[in-house]
Amino acid sequence: MRAFRAAVEARDIDAVGALLADEVVFTSPVVFEPYSGRPITLAILRAVIDVFEDFRYVRAYASEDGRDHALHFTARVGDRTLDGCDFLHLDDEGRIDRMTVMVRPLSGANALAKAMGARLADIAEDAERRSA
Repeated sequence: MRAFRAAVEARDIDAVGALLADEVVFTSPVVFEPYSGRPITLAILRAVIDVFEDFRYVRAYASEDGRDHALHFTARVGDRTLDGCDFLHLDDEGRIDRMTVMVRPLSGANALAKAMGARLADIAEDAERRSA
């Protein structure tokens, strides 16, 4: 999904938001329950953009029907390098209605969880502001 990739690489959260379905479901690599809705998903993605350093997509894959995409990325959180993948599913209107992120290795996932945990209050405030 070129538009999503370009928006993330440009760190343009508004462009990312334009690609999300209202009821997008976001599944985090470090939280058990998925998050539902554009406001909370955008708040999380904004924080991730701040946490990830040296982020870049290295490969992209798409299903034959073009509704499922996998974007392989690398990034750093503090002194931990990680590999990850954004799995995206598009609804009938071409908007992202499901997003699942997976990362490895465990030390990178732990660093991500710690960095994101430190931003929970900001994430909640950002999501509430976006909901208003």
